[in-house]
Amino acid sequence: MSARQARSAPLVAAFGEWLEAERRKISTKSRLGEKLTYIHNHWDGLQTFLADGRVEIDNNRVENLIRSITLNRKNALFAGHDEGGIAWGRIASLIETCKINGIEPFAYLKATLTAIANGHPQSGIDDLLPWNFKTSS
Repeated sequence: MSARQARSAPLVAAFGEWLEAERRKISTKSRLGEKLTYIHNHWDGLQTFLADGRVEIDNNRVENLIRSITLNRKNALFAGHDEGGIAWGRIASLIETCKINGIEPFAYLKATLTAIANGHPQSGIDDLLPWNFKTSS
């Protein structure tokens, strides 16, 4: 955290000052103005890594892990209906989350759907999330 405060905080502060100066000069209706407004609207979130050491500075790891979903996004266009595309997105997200957490996706989906079919309580939904999944022996 001290390295972030020493090295990154001054850069972020300077960028924030530049951002506000540019926003005063550039029309919010221009493309650049829209982008600057977007950054301004997310400013608090952009600074989170300065105060919380658990937050990574970038999300490259996650972006690389979900790249296959992004590359296959066009498959959802052929889901037959908007709801089908949404369902495909949810399943794809679960599968990639399993992979990130070192869980075999088929085993996770089978166990989770079986638990739901057997009456797993809604109050215990957190138990069924991929990062909480325990394989039965």
